[in-house]
Amino acid sequence: MAATPPAPSFSPPSNKFLKPNSSHSLFLPKPVKPKNRYCFNLNCEVKSFNNHNIRTFTIEHISNMNKDNSTHNNNTSSSLVSVSAATSASQFHTKNAKKVVLFYCTETKSLAEKIAAETDAIELRTISWGKFPDGFPNIFIPNAQGIRGQHVAFLASFSSPAVIFEQIPVIYALPKLFVASFSLVLPFFPTGTSERMEDEGDVATAFTLARLLSNIPISRGGPTSLVIFDIHALQISIAFPDDGAWKRFHMQLQHFPTIVCAKVREGDQRIVRIKEGEPKGRHVVIVDDLVQSGGTLIECQKVLASHGAAKISAYVTHGIFPNKSWTRFGHDNGGHPETAFTYFWITDSCPLTVKEVMNKPPFEVLSLASSISTSLQI
Repeated sequence: MAATPPAPSFSPPSNKFLKPNSSHSLFLPKPVKPKNRYCFNLNCEVKSFNNHNIRTFTIEHISNMNKDNSTHNNNTSSSLVSVSAATSASQFHTKNAKKVVLFYCTETKSLAEKIAAETDAIELRTISWGKFPDGFPNIFIPNAQGIRGQHVAFLASFSSPAVIFEQIPVIYALPKLFVASFSLVLPFFPTGTSERMEDEGDVATAFTLARLLSNIPISRGGPTSLVIFDIHALQISIAFPDDGAWKRFHMQLQHFPTIVCAKVREGDQRIVRIKEGEPKGRHVVIVDDLVQSGGTLIECQKVLASHGAAKISAYVTHGIFPNKSWTRFGHDNGGHPETAFTYFWITDSCPLTVKEVMNKPPFEVLSLASSISTSLQI
């Protein structure tokens, strides 16, 4: 695998919850790849919007990294784009801005409206998402001939297998409507969260979804641009909840004070302990790519508090929270870091979660709208 170039520079995103003098400058995005076993066969461009330089790199092929079960796909048609989160599309001169028609699914309507509000260069278009009497999708793209020759994007949400099935036909149809180019914006790639092929019979769902996206039809402008978001950079003292989080992100955060937690086995129990770093007297932010039940974050919180952390907050890019597990996270108004969080930042990559936690402390939602708007100008 070719070496990844240095991450592009950026300014922190504006957010009404973050004060100008706050050290909690949060961050986005980075291309995601399914963990451990797979990489995408995608040519990528990374643009630094501070100096308008382009760095290009290639990840060789979709492959099973297991030596005994290798699969190659050298005909991948999608390309990943990584852009700095905080750079608004307004930085592009309006007269040079690429006009983009943005479609969206039902779940991403709110985020799509925020994206369109970032720049006059993005026009929202709707899709009719109906159902036949038997429950199967009945989908219609109004005025389809009106997007011929235009740059088109689709803002997707793969929150469940059912909505994936609804959206894949649209994703395959749009590039074939004689559009100038097609971009798929998928803030969260769901099946890559815990993909393993360790035993005979394990099914690689992440690989299957990657192949579906790799075979999106080519538009008049060429291969589809696939934009997926993950954690990118952070300017705050942070804690990694386990070795996995440290391995994924420590190179991007090596210039900042860090605390590394690790799970150790004592008898039949796995206990979280501090492996390195000093939390005493500090406001510590636990950083990870996603949260589901939240058990690891809570165990990490307890050990940080027991070692003297003054405040504890958390940031995850993707707040999945199945079965309303977000209710486990209480709000600390001060003085109780062992039982509650001062802040819990998530992005709006999972729209169903956003609806549940909006305006419920300690949760604060950082929108991907500016970053997505910028990515559509590439």
